[in-house]
Amino acid sequence: MNNFATGQVQARFALNMRIVMTIIGGAALMTLAAKVQVPFWPVPITLHTMAVMAFAVAFGPRMAVSIFLAYLAAGASGLPVFSGSPERGIGLAYLAGPTGGYLFGYLVATWMVAVLAKGRGTFGRFCAMIAGMVPVYGLGLAWLALYVPAGKLLAVGVLPFLLGDLFKIGVVAFGSAVLPASIRRLRGRA
Repeated sequence: MNNFATGQVQARFALNMRIVMTIIGGAALMTLAAKVQVPFWPVPITLHTMAVMAFAVAFGPRMAVSIFLAYLAAGASGLPVFSGSPERGIGLAYLAGPTGGYLFGYLVATWMVAVLAKGRGTFGRFCAMIAGMVPVYGLGLAWLALYVPAGKLLAVGVLPFLLGDLFKIGVVAFGSAVLPASIRRLRGRA
């Protein structure tokens, strides 16, 4: 193999390693976000929605979906990565539980938000994230209906989380507007 071909192989290996490390690091950050509980009204909130939306806006559909799939795979294999685990179960039992639909809704939202937010300004990214909450709540409620009477679904599965989710989406939209400009200023390229 000549030096040029060797260099190409090394460059491809380095790129693949960066991708793998980004996915693993993203899944680890997703786990941390799911575990952090912030006191909020009417229920404490996790940073899970914030992480899902931030990865979708920052990385685009392929990488963001890969991160979330790695996170789901880690949880399905029995690692206690999900919010409330291991206390509320682990592995496939957790995914089959009351919050499983929300997790699969996040998977759909990850792709959807990444596609809708690409190339958009702050307001467009905000709207993409709001649209992304539709599959989260839709799939979440559909699955939750197996565990909760229909008359209580909104009261249990949406209303306690709506204000917190709107706040987190606003933080991601604001952060996605401010951070790139701040980084350029720090590098001297304002």
